[in-house]
Amino acid sequence: MAMYSNACSSTVYLDIGGTKFRTTVDTLTHREPQSMLAAMFSGHHTVCKDDKGYVFIDRDGKHFRHILNWLRDGVAPVSNLSDLERVELLREAEYYQLLGLVDMINEFLNKKKDEQTHTDLTRTDIIKCVQYANGGCVRLMGVNLSGLDLSKLKLSSVDFSFACLKNVIFSRANLCHSKFQEVDAEKTIFHDATMSE
Repeated sequence: MAMYSNACSSTVYLDIGGTKFRTTVDTLTHREPQSMLAAMFSGHHTVCKDDKGYVFIDRDGKHFRHILNWLRDGVAPVSNLSDLERVELLREAEYYQLLGLVDMINEFLNKKKDEQTHTDLTRTDIIKCVQYANGGCVRLMGVNLSGLDLSKLKLSSVDFSFACLKNVIFSRANLCHSKFQEVDAEKTIFHDATMSE
Protein backbone atom coordinates (compact mmCIF):
# COMPACT_ATOMS: atom_id res chain seq x y z
CA MET A 1 0.00 0.00 0.00
CA ALA A 2 1.16 3.48 -0.79
CA MET A 3 -0.04 7.03 -0.40
CA TYR A 4 0.20 9.38 -3.34
CA SER A 5 1.36 12.82 -2.41
CA ASN A 6 -0.49 15.72 -3.94
CA ALA A 7 2.62 16.76 -5.86
CA CYS A 8 1.83 17.68 -9.46
CA SER A 9 4.80 15.79 -10.80
CA SER A 10 3.90 12.53 -9.08
CA THR A 11 3.48 9.86 -11.76
CA VAL A 12 0.57 7.44 -11.45
CA TYR A 13 0.50 4.05 -13.12
CA LEU A 14 -2.99 2.69 -13.69
CA ASP A 15 -4.21 -0.73 -14.75
CA ILE A 16 -7.79 -0.29 -15.92
CA GLY A 17 -9.16 -3.76 -16.57
CA GLY A 18 -5.84 -4.94 -17.99
CA THR A 19 -5.06 -1.83 -20.05
CA LYS A 20 -2.13 0.17 -18.70
CA PHE A 21 -2.04 3.97 -18.44
CA ARG A 22 0.48 6.47 -17.13
CA THR A 23 -0.55 9.92 -15.96
CA THR A 24 0.02 12.37 -13.10
CA VAL A 25 -1.72 13.11 -9.82
CA ASP A 26 -2.43 16.61 -11.11
CA THR A 27 -4.28 15.23 -14.15
CA LEU A 28 -6.44 13.00 -11.96
CA THR A 29 -7.27 15.66 -9.35
CA HIS A 30 -7.34 19.10 -11.00
CA ARG A 31 -10.26 19.29 -13.50
CA GLU A 32 -12.83 17.32 -11.49
CA PRO A 33 -11.82 17.68 -7.83
CA GLN A 34 -15.01 15.98 -6.58
CA SER A 35 -14.52 12.86 -8.72
CA MET A 36 -13.71 9.37 -7.51
CA LEU A 37 -10.27 9.56 -9.14
CA ALA A 38 -9.51 12.86 -7.39
CA ALA A 39 -10.55 11.31 -4.09
CA MET A 40 -8.37 8.25 -4.69
CA PHE A 41 -5.23 10.21 -5.57
CA SER A 42 -5.62 13.37 -3.48
CA GLY A 43 -3.23 12.04 -0.86
CA HIS A 44 -5.99 11.54 1.71
CA HIS A 45 -6.49 7.85 0.95
CA THR A 46 -4.29 4.81 0.72
CA VAL A 47 -4.35 3.03 -2.65
CA CYS A 48 -3.11 -0.47 -3.31
CA LYS A 49 -0.41 -0.94 -5.93
CA ASP A 50 0.75 -4.20 -7.44
CA ASP A 51 4.41 -5.29 -7.46
CA LYS A 52 5.04 -3.23 -10.62
CA GLY A 53 3.56 -0.06 -9.09
CA TYR A 54 0.20 -0.12 -10.90
CA VAL A 55 -3.08 0.78 -9.23
CA PHE A 56 -5.71 -1.66 -10.47
CA ILE A 57 -9.25 -0.42 -11.15
CA ASP A 58 -11.70 -3.13 -12.11
CA ARG A 59 -13.30 -1.38 -15.10
CA ASP A 60 -13.15 -1.82 -18.87
CA GLY A 61 -10.18 0.20 -20.11
CA LYS A 62 -11.64 0.75 -23.60
CA HIS A 63 -12.69 4.38 -23.00
CA PHE A 64 -10.24 5.38 -20.28
CA ARG A 65 -8.08 7.26 -22.79
CA HIS A 66 -11.11 9.55 -23.36
CA ILE A 67 -11.45 9.92 -19.59
CA LEU A 68 -7.78 10.96 -19.34
CA ASN A 69 -8.08 13.39 -22.26
CA TRP A 70 -11.11 14.93 -20.56
CA LEU A 71 -9.17 15.29 -17.33
CA ARG A 72 -6.14 16.75 -19.13
CA ASP A 73 -7.82 19.38 -21.29
CA GLY A 74 -11.62 19.15 -21.03
CA VAL A 75 -12.05 17.58 -24.45
CA ALA A 76 -13.75 14.30 -25.35
CA PRO A 77 -14.61 13.14 -28.90
CA VAL A 78 -18.32 12.70 -28.09
CA SER A 79 -19.53 13.61 -31.60
CA ASN A 80 -17.09 11.16 -33.23
CA LEU A 81 -18.24 8.14 -31.23
CA SER A 82 -21.00 5.71 -32.17
CA ASP A 83 -24.19 5.72 -30.10
CA LEU A 84 -23.03 2.58 -28.28
CA GLU A 85 -19.61 4.09 -27.53
CA ARG A 86 -21.27 7.28 -26.21
CA VAL A 87 -23.40 5.26 -23.81
CA GLU A 88 -20.35 3.26 -22.70
CA LEU A 89 -18.36 6.46 -22.13
CA LEU A 90 -21.29 7.95 -20.21
CA ARG A 91 -21.36 4.87 -17.98
CA GLU A 92 -17.63 5.23 -17.29
CA ALA A 93 -17.92 8.97 -16.63
CA GLU A 94 -20.74 8.28 -14.17
CA TYR A 95 -18.67 5.57 -12.44
CA TYR A 96 -15.69 7.91 -12.03
CA GLN A 97 -18.08 10.75 -11.02
CA LEU A 98 -16.82 13.09 -13.73
CA LEU A 99 -19.80 15.44 -13.65
CA GLY A 100 -18.51 17.79 -16.36
CA LEU A 101 -18.06 14.91 -18.80
CA VAL A 102 -21.43 13.43 -17.83
CA ASP A 103 -23.06 16.80 -18.57
CA MET A 104 -21.25 17.10 -21.92
CA ILE A 105 -22.35 13.64 -23.06
CA ASN A 106 -25.95 14.11 -21.88
CA GLU A 107 -26.14 17.49 -23.61
CA PHE A 108 -24.97 15.89 -26.85
CA LEU A 109 -27.40 12.97 -26.51
CA ASN A 110 -30.33 15.31 -25.78
CA LYS A 111 -29.45 17.56 -28.72
CA LYS A 112 -29.21 14.53 -31.01
CA LYS A 113 -32.54 13.22 -29.72
CA ASP A 114 -34.19 16.62 -30.34
CA GLU A 115 -32.85 16.72 -33.90
CA GLN A 116 -34.10 13.21 -34.64
CA THR A 117 -37.56 13.69 -33.17
CA HIS A 118 -38.29 17.09 -34.68
CA THR A 119 -40.73 16.49 -37.50
CA ASP A 120 -42.24 19.05 -39.80
CA LEU A 121 -45.76 17.60 -39.46
CA THR A 122 -47.68 15.39 -37.05
CA ARG A 123 -49.95 12.40 -37.80
CA THR A 124 -52.94 14.73 -37.35
CA ASP A 125 -51.43 17.22 -39.85
CA ILE A 126 -51.02 14.41 -42.41
CA ILE A 127 -54.63 13.28 -41.93
CA LYS A 128 -55.88 16.86 -42.43
CA CYS A 129 -53.75 17.31 -45.58
CA VAL A 130 -55.18 14.14 -47.10
CA GLN A 131 -58.76 15.04 -46.13
CA TYR A 132 -58.52 18.58 -47.52
CA ALA A 133 -56.99 17.34 -50.76
CA ASN A 134 -60.29 15.50 -51.36
CA GLY A 135 -58.80 12.79 -53.54
CA GLY A 136 -56.24 15.05 -55.20
CA CYS A 137 -52.47 14.65 -54.97
CA VAL A 138 -50.89 15.67 -51.67
CA ARG A 139 -47.30 16.84 -51.94
CA LEU A 140 -45.14 16.24 -48.89
CA MET A 141 -41.92 16.62 -50.84
CA GLY A 142 -38.79 17.11 -48.75
CA VAL A 143 -40.53 17.19 -45.36
CA ASN A 144 -39.18 15.50 -42.26
CA LEU A 145 -41.64 12.90 -40.98
CA SER A 146 -39.10 10.88 -38.98
CA GLY A 147 -40.57 8.59 -36.37
CA LEU A 148 -44.24 9.17 -37.20
CA ASP A 149 -46.79 6.38 -36.95
CA LEU A 150 -48.73 6.64 -40.21
CA SER A 151 -50.12 3.11 -39.99
CA LYS A 152 -53.60 2.33 -41.31
CA LEU A 153 -53.96 5.68 -43.11
CA LYS A 154 -55.19 6.15 -46.68
CA LEU A 155 -52.17 7.87 -48.20
CA SER A 156 -52.76 6.98 -51.84
CA SER A 157 -51.26 9.39 -54.39
CA VAL A 158 -49.19 11.21 -51.77
CA ASP A 159 -45.86 12.48 -53.11
CA PHE A 160 -43.19 11.78 -50.46
CA SER A 161 -40.29 12.49 -52.84
CA PHE A 162 -37.08 13.65 -51.11
CA ALA A 163 -38.73 13.36 -47.67
CA CYS A 164 -37.02 12.07 -44.54
CA LEU A 165 -39.01 9.00 -43.54
CA LYS A 166 -36.60 7.48 -41.02
CA ASN A 167 -38.39 5.11 -38.62
CA VAL A 168 -41.82 5.93 -40.06
CA ILE A 169 -44.43 3.21 -39.58
CA PHE A 170 -46.58 2.66 -42.71
CA SER A 171 -47.98 -0.70 -41.53
CA ARG A 172 -51.31 -1.48 -43.23
CA ALA A 173 -51.40 1.98 -44.86
CA ASN A 174 -52.79 2.44 -48.38
CA LEU A 175 -49.87 3.81 -50.39
CA CYS A 176 -51.20 3.08 -53.90
CA HIS A 177 -49.79 5.49 -56.49
CA SER A 178 -47.67 7.26 -53.83
CA LYS A 179 -44.24 8.48 -54.86
CA PHE A 180 -41.06 7.75 -52.90
CA GLN A 181 -38.36 9.23 -55.17
CA GLU A 182 -35.03 9.55 -53.31
CA VAL A 183 -36.53 9.36 -49.81
CA ASP A 184 -34.47 8.57 -46.74
CA ALA A 185 -36.42 5.55 -45.49
CA GLU A 186 -33.90 4.03 -43.08
CA LYS A 187 -35.68 1.59 -40.71
CA THR A 188 -39.09 2.50 -42.15
CA ILE A 189 -41.73 -0.19 -41.69
CA PHE A 190 -44.04 -1.06 -44.61
CA HIS A 191 -45.53 -4.23 -43.04
CA ASP A 192 -48.78 -5.15 -44.85
CA ALA A 193 -48.93 -1.76 -46.59
CA THR A 194 -50.80 -1.65 -49.88
CA MET A 195 -48.47 -0.43 -52.57
CA SER A 196 -48.62 -0.36 -56.37
CA GLU A 197 -46.77 1.53 -59.09
